[in-house]
Amino acid sequence: MKPPPIHPLDSRHICLSGLLALCMLCAAPSWAQAREVRVGVYANEPKILLGQDGQLSGILGEVLGEIARQENWRLIPVPCDWQACLELTQNGSIDLLPDVAFSAERALHLDFHRQPSLYSWSQLYSREGAKLKSILDLEDRRIAVLAGSIQQDYLQTLLDSFGLHAQLIPVHSLAEGFELVANQQADTAVANQRFGDYQAPGYQLRGTPIMFQPAQLFYATRKGANADLLAGIDRHLREWQDSPSSYYYQTLQRWGGERPRLLVPSEAWWGLAVLAGLLLTALAGAVVLRRQVDEKTRHLKASEQHLNTILDSVEAYIYIKDPELRYQYANRKVCELFGLPLAQVVGQTDERFFDAATAANLHDNDRRVLLLGERVETEEVNRSPDGSLEQTYLSVKLPLRHPDGRIYALCGISTDISEHKKNLEQIHRLAFYDLLTGLPNRRLLLDRLQHALAQHGRNQLDGALLFIDLDNFKDLNDTLGHDMGDRLLQQVAQRLGSHVREEDTLARLGGDEFVLMLEGLHPQHPEAIAQIETVASKLIQVLAEPYALQGRNHTSTASIGIALFSEARGTVDELLKRADLAMYEAKAAGRNTLRFFNPQMQAEVSARANLENDLRQSLAERQFVLHYQPQVDAQGQLLGAEALVRWQHPSRGLVAPGEFIPLAESTGLILPLGRWILHSACQQLVAWAADAEREQLTLAVNVSARQFHHRDFVDDVFAVLDETGANPQRLELELTESHLVQDVETMIVKMGLLKARGVRFALDDFGTGYSSLSYLKRLPLNQLKIDRSFVRDLLSDPNDAAIVRTIVALGGSLDLQVIAEGVETRAQRDSLLRLGCQRFQGYLFGKPEAAQRLEQWSLPAGA
Repeated sequence: MKPPPIHPLDSRHICLSGLLALCMLCAAPSWAQAREVRVGVYANEPKILLGQDGQLSGILGEVLGEIARQENWRLIPVPCDWQACLELTQNGSIDLLPDVAFSAERALHLDFHRQPSLYSWSQLYSREGAKLKSILDLEDRRIAVLAGSIQQDYLQTLLDSFGLHAQLIPVHSLAEGFELVANQQADTAVANQRFGDYQAPGYQLRGTPIMFQPAQLFYATRKGANADLLAGIDRHLREWQDSPSSYYYQTLQRWGGERPRLLVPSEAWWGLAVLAGLLLTALAGAVVLRRQVDEKTRHLKASEQHLNTILDSVEAYIYIKDPELRYQYANRKVCELFGLPLAQVVGQTDERFFDAATAANLHDNDRRVLLLGERVETEEVNRSPDGSLEQTYLSVKLPLRHPDGRIYALCGISTDISEHKKNLEQIHRLAFYDLLTGLPNRRLLLDRLQHALAQHGRNQLDGALLFIDLDNFKDLNDTLGHDMGDRLLQQVAQRLGSHVREEDTLARLGGDEFVLMLEGLHPQHPEAIAQIETVASKLIQVLAEPYALQGRNHTSTASIGIALFSEARGTVDELLKRADLAMYEAKAAGRNTLRFFNPQMQAEVSARANLENDLRQSLAERQFVLHYQPQVDAQGQLLGAEALVRWQHPSRGLVAPGEFIPLAESTGLILPLGRWILHSACQQLVAWAADAEREQLTLAVNVSARQFHHRDFVDDVFAVLDETGANPQRLELELTESHLVQDVETMIVKMGLLKARGVRFALDDFGTGYSSLSYLKRLPLNQLKIDRSFVRDLLSDPNDAAIVRTIVALGGSLDLQVIAEGVETRAQRDSLLRLGCQRFQGYLFGKPEAAQRLEQWSLPAGA
């Protein structure tokens, strides 16, 4: 198990620290011979383990590694199990053994440093449901314990002092002990608290309240040997443990979330030992008390029998559960429901009798009683484990308390109301749903509309009402009959229902009129209009497809009127009226279309539709051109260019990409447009390859997220390279951090395929998104592009300068080129040079222009 990841904001500090350490290492004199130190390593995560790279890991491993770095030691890990490590240390085959608890017996053969490296204690871990609350509960239990450990001797002495009989099972590692418990070959296992809390969840174990033997942990060595190693360890531990921000406490936080705390003096440890002795005395007294309780229990059982007779005669489900949600009592009705005798019900939880969702809901209600002391009265829907049987109960649950007010159990009384609920549901359906289509009727729609308008006033999100009316429906009724009309309405309802979101409301007002209510739309009009237009256009398309009516095809269309919540003055009637009027406008416009009530919105929709039509036509007629913006190095030498698309509109002239690229993205036209851009750019590379002065230039092409994530993108790039004969090593695809939002793993695979062909990659607008550094180091990138927003205020904003410096350092550490875009002044270029940036792009060196101008390019005067 690895330590938790470092926060991305800390990565710049780690990067700089790593570079500084590398410089110091390189500056070290060649005659400084590192001392070899053999270190025993056994699996005791998170304190000590052997990392995947074969080096020491864990808390004590990393701390020793840092000491070794500062002391010029070379650590040689020696893997072994605990007992073998101990023997190898005693005979001198191992120089240092981490994680050794001090004892007088061990001190006869080993030396320890003075400053403890860690503090811990021993604890028992068991499976969920094991009743282990005190030492007395260890009677006749199987206990896995590390062979040759202090815990083994101490626990045996503890059991003997209480007269308890338990089987101690020696194991070679703590992990082996946990595996025995998980496989039910042992009832519990002894482990140090740090290993146990770190590893128990992975074995589905939990810590018990049984804890003993607080211990101070050290690095140990052979008696009389390696005094200098122990002195060096002491020196660093004393310095680090006095500083909450030291490497020692940073390591503790990474592996266990432990915050810096005051060191526990040795007097406190002696105090804990005294308290442990007092605890043993108290437990011995508990043995005597238990015998007295047994006598009283016999008298209570007689009274319990009389109470059971009364409860079994009640026609309700009565039960008692303990704090661990296990049944402690169930009357006759409960046992009949489960089909089991009382003896097989007691001790079980609801997971045995119900499906997972039911058990989770029951547990939530039970915890309200047991933890909060609430009286819960609620309906509970219970399903059998296979889901075949479903019943509804009215349940009342009460806390049962000790005389001092502490809750020790809950009592539940449940009454079956399944039939009553079915009757209510049928009445509700008749009142609020359309019998022909099963959709909400006018009454339910008006209620939901009122609620939606109130929500709109609070959360500021917009909504819309789509009034859908079938075109020429009366003709179908008159010619084919009302039965055919009803079948068409049912098919229309099914088509509409399959193309709307679950959170939207689709209703039938009557006749051939349907209404769709959309909620949670973008509060800004342009974005909301685009969302609504997409949904309405899809519905018009779906409803226009042929219908099968008694073996014959029938074609029907629909007209849709649309009104926005934000334009309806907050009333349901006004909203319905506006949507209805817009629908008639759609009818007047020739049917099979949509209309917005607001004339301004309609104009925007029309303008968007016209622009989309122009875009489609321009794609067919190739009315696009590529302009090229130069990219240069620190000496002003031309390195390559970025290809930027422009739309040569026949009437509007040259259109900037900001006006049509978003529309191309939303309509899917970016796919054919992107293929044309890539093909044209590769043709330009081929033209440059024929010129000795231009053959080494690279050409960067922007790729949209939708284009890159298309399933055929890699094949399209390969096809263009094959068709044009362009050199893939001169082609650079620019991605933005938005590409990382979805399916990063697939993205890495695609990049790897293209990289293997020689294609280069650059990450554009770097620093403006939320890319993870853990992904960044896995991406096969060649270059990072510093976003123009950081360059623009570089001379006036120290934060921008710090960000640029960090990006340059990050690029250097990852062996990536770094280029700054948006460089418009010589002062910006000079500042970037001082910060370490060596590549530039911007108006200072040239605007995007035709390829012929780039081929005549020379460095501007004064740059």
